[in-house]
Amino acid sequence: MIPLDPRTVERLAELVVDVGGPYERRGYELERLLRNSGWADVPDYDGTPRIPWLIDQLTERRNNRAEIERFLCRVCDPIEHDGGVPVGEEFRNHVNALLAPEGLVILYASGRPVVGSLEQGGEHATFSAPADFRARLERLLADRLTVDMLMNRLEETRICESGGAYTMAVIGIGSIVEGLLLQLLLERDKELRENGFPDLRDPQGNRRKKPDRVTLEQLIDTAHDKDWIQLDATRFVHNVRDFRNFVHPRKELAERPRFDRDSVMLCWAPVHALLNDLENNVSPLT
Repeated sequence: MIPLDPRTVERLAELVVDVGGPYERRGYELERLLRNSGWADVPDYDGTPRIPWLIDQLTERRNNRAEIERFLCRVCDPIEHDGGVPVGEEFRNHVNALLAPEGLVILYASGRPVVGSLEQGGEHATFSAPADFRARLERLLADRLTVDMLMNRLEETRICESGGAYTMAVIGIGSIVEGLLLQLLLERDKELRENGFPDLRDPQGNRRKKPDRVTLEQLIDTAHDKDWIQLDATRFVHNVRDFRNFVHPRKELAERPRFDRDSVMLCWAPVHALLNDLENNVSPLT
């Protein structure tokens, strides 16, 4: 659980610094790791012993679940390591051994590291709605009405999930993704805000369409084109989009899905990956 136990923090710092090991990080590399984890206001490395320095940084933000989760994911991210997937996997195994007593686990979902919870007994990982969701939204979105609306949808989605209304829960998750991406693109992209989105049916690229006509598919692809979300996360979130489309009764009648608790869990995982990428690649407001 987060906040992590102080001993877990110490062990994580020792693992990441890896003094004398093949993956040893210098002071500037620790500083870069925290910045690449999407942390704001990372202090310059001051030349003190590296493990205590990293422990201090982690301890100072121990109650910031979003930043701690992004740090854990970045440590296990193949993109972080010159050796790619094998090294990322090696770190993930070591990190998971340290996190198991905390009831946490790092998994790869469509190639992106995400933090899950271990069920009692420690054998099965689960995903749920992101923690500190309001605070994370407020760092991305300026419009508080949109934040309130998304939080309301989150609560209603949780009610559906807990009540066994799994189809409505997966539709709700998709609507949260849609609302977040639409508002973020409109706030951060002046051209989209003033001129609308490109009409993909126009081969010349001259026609535009109003924001209320843009599809979730185009929102996801636009965020990817702006390098806000990586390719793996993009593919992952498109799965949520497909589930969201079961809002249309004709699609449900044609495909006859059998959504259950695991289906909802598999939709929460892309939301975690999406948030992590957005927080890494979009400047925070606060």
